[in-house]
Amino acid sequence: MIDPTLESLKDDELEVICDVINECIQIDARQRPTMKALNQNENDGNLTDNTCAQLVERSLDSFLEYIEQRAQLDISGLFSPSWNTALENSLPFITGCRPSPYIRLTYALCGSQVEYQLSEIIQGLARGNLGQILATQLRMINNLHIKTIEEEEKLSSQLAGLQENIADQPIAMVAKRMSRVGESSGNVDHALDELESSMANILQEADKLRLSTLKELLAILTPLQGVDFLVASKKLHLCMHKWGKTRDNRQLFCMYVTMHI
Repeated sequence: MIDPTLESLKDDELEVICDVINECIQIDARQRPTMKALNQNENDGNLTDNTCAQLVERSLDSFLEYIEQRAQLDISGLFSPSWNTALENSLPFITGCRPSPYIRLTYALCGSQVEYQLSEIIQGLARGNLGQILATQLRMINNLHIKTIEEEEKLSSQLAGLQENIADQPIAMVAKRMSRVGESSGNVDHALDELESSMANILQEADKLRLSTLKELLAILTPLQGVDFLVASKKLHLCMHKWGKTRDNRQLFCMYVTMHI
């Protein structure tokens, strides 16, 4: 369960992580620890900066491996993947989330944790999570936010241009002149190949922006804050998928009931 490449982790640190994992995957939900109990590990100093830094680095490596592997897949399918729910497919930015919400999530976590841990912060008991982010860090995050939004707008404009090309030569005119809808055409195939190639280039640029934004954000945060952010972002991702499935199933049930009334 622990990546063997994390060679710098000490045995006692690995033992702490394994204990946490084993507790969290208990089949009986009543046997799983609460978030308050897990946070106690941080407050007790069981999760060191070195441990957190290693986990952050590995997370970035996994993300890089993911975007490299999916670049080899069918580009059209990635823009509306079958494994996503309808809710998820209604929200993506070029086959994934926008990078700027990374920063919005950071702001949200900072505010909520300050409120939740206010008494601990006053007593000096909190252990450097996002509730104790510094003003200098916030200024750097704000600058990153501005830069990221500008890059997102450039990519959105490029994608809009590609979508407009569908209504231009040669695709639109070939479709108009066809005697049968959808019959094959060498001109259209060539144009669609070029369109998919351009879409693949935009996808690569979007993935580079997602990765670079994540790297810069995690470089601004401390290792513990970085782990705090990554855990929250992953949990949000999984919750959105679960909520989407629930809504899809509810919609299917409503359609079934309507058809059999």
